[in-house]
Amino acid sequence: MVKEINPMETDRAAAYELWIKAPNPMVTFFKTLDVTHLIRVSKKKNLKFNMLLGYCIGKAAADIKEFYLLPVGEKLMRYDTIAVNTIVKNKVDEVSSCDILAVNDLDVFNREYLQYTSQVADSCVNRDLSDDSMVIGTSAIIDTEIDGAVGMNSGIFNNPFMIWGRYKKKMFRYYLPVSFQFHHTQMDGAHAGRFLENLQNEIRSLG
Repeated sequence: MVKEINPMETDRAAAYELWIKAPNPMVTFFKTLDVTHLIRVSKKKNLKFNMLLGYCIGKAAADIKEFYLLPVGEKLMRYDTIAVNTIVKNKVDEVSSCDILAVNDLDVFNREYLQYTSQVADSCVNRDLSDDSMVIGTSAIIDTEIDGAVGMNSGIFNNPFMIWGRYKKKMFRYYLPVSFQFHHTQMDGAHAGRFLENLQNEIRSLG
């Protein structure tokens, strides 16, 4: 469920006044994650790496209240749930978009990830949960290693967004540089930093 709220009645009032009409309100952080444990779980349980990372992204965002807000145009919307988006290569070798609801249960998230990404790939029809959930966008550039990427400021798509490439091996560990873009009306740097720390902790503690 989503509803419009009065920005002046929230903790984001000052940020709303400062950034809602800014020509470039998007901020990008870069962080290198240690994904060694994620790879081990992926291989041991035969689970997709990007699915596991998407699950951890949803878990990392869940206890940060700013993730349930989103500026849409000049409105501030509040959501009850969070979803994680993934880009899917479809049957005509183009890309489609698939939103997966963030949940605590890894088995449920994996089942829905496999079901809906397969449906989207076969149908070439996007699965969009943005009417009900605050969606965290992701894009995995698996053809190469990248050190970082800055997303676009469209003025329309204000959702937080993560980009990554191939993970890198150094000695006996694996590392993944990621970029995280967010709208400054939605959150401050401290919230984004907390999210990235949460994400690293979720990766390390994944069962």
